[in-house]
Amino acid sequence: MKTPDKPTAPPAAWGLELTDWNAVASGLRIPAYRAKQIWAGLQEQLIHSWDDLTSLPIDLRRQLAEQYAVEVLTISEVSETPDGVRKFLSRCRDGELIESVLIPAEDRWTLCISSQAGCAYACAFCASGKAGFVRDLTAGEIVGQALLATRWMRAQAPQEGAPVEAPEQPRRGKAPPLLRPGNIVVMGMGEPLANYDEVLKALRILNAPNGLNIGARHITISTCGLVPSIQRLADEGFQFELSVSLHAPNDALRSRIMPVNKRWPLAELFAACQDYTAKTNRIITFEYTLVRDLNDQPEHAHELVKRLRGWKCCVNLIPLSPVDEFAGAAPDDRTCDAFQATLKNAGIQTTFRRSRGRGVNAACGQLRLRRLRA
Repeated sequence: MKTPDKPTAPPAAWGLELTDWNAVASGLRIPAYRAKQIWAGLQEQLIHSWDDLTSLPIDLRRQLAEQYAVEVLTISEVSETPDGVRKFLSRCRDGELIESVLIPAEDRWTLCISSQAGCAYACAFCASGKAGFVRDLTAGEIVGQALLATRWMRAQAPQEGAPVEAPEQPRRGKAPPLLRPGNIVVMGMGEPLANYDEVLKALRILNAPNGLNIGARHITISTCGLVPSIQRLADEGFQFELSVSLHAPNDALRSRIMPVNKRWPLAELFAACQDYTAKTNRIITFEYTLVRDLNDQPEHAHELVKRLRGWKCCVNLIPLSPVDEFAGAAPDDRTCDAFQATLKNAGIQTTFRRSRGRGVNAACGQLRLRRLRA
């Protein structure tokens, strides 16, 4: 006898754009203004269930509950460091665990979100791929990370009437006054451009002016170097920032630590990046993790200069954050400073980011991997 198919879970309400809700309203033969009420309930009120949206008739709420799920993520664990970094481990409806990290800056929060459960690209010092690729996240699960973080931020805000810290004098590690993430970086678990359509839909939702309204220039997409997707993104018409994981100045070394380079070597990657800048007028940020005695020597810095001299780009140097699954270590401060000085002296815009959140297993996928191995 044939085994009955498992019932399909209703799609995530968080993953629908306002235009989608307009179509839903039309299909349900309800007034068009109901779509805006639904959108506001999800994106502004951050409702937990359809019953919270009391502006809708009860029959409509019941109908929506049957067709669209509001809660597709639940926070399983929150870790915190003394300097204010919070890492959320969230559980999807199918039990998969994903991570997001909320980082306070001087005047805003930056939220790092995941795009996949696991990762297929196996970069040497990234924990996300150590347990393998499981699946893409849906747009609703990607948006949901930002909505859960926003709920958390609002829950931590001072109650009405309590003194509020002056916005012009924020203290490091304290929550900035804006009660939503000010920056979104898609740099968590997974390769965002390998889940292109769902990621772009999620970012349109987060960017929408009548939602969280996070500006396109405050949204960064990270990639390990999927050239066709970079080319596609350049033609989308968005002003998203693009961050490329580089980590080596030549093909031989990069292919050792980033297998994706064997498919799209540096010449193809750099050509796609230059095209992206030409079409969007946004500079590329190249992420370069410094690993002791691997890619941190003077010859590596000089080779990188030859590659990038004259570019409109930025190199973001990051000392390796310890990962149990990778034997490398961070260079000492003198080595890091010398590497940065070589780039700066050649006129290449360079930033230096010291890792934050080490106490919460902040490297991509570490918290999830720890749970999976427990």
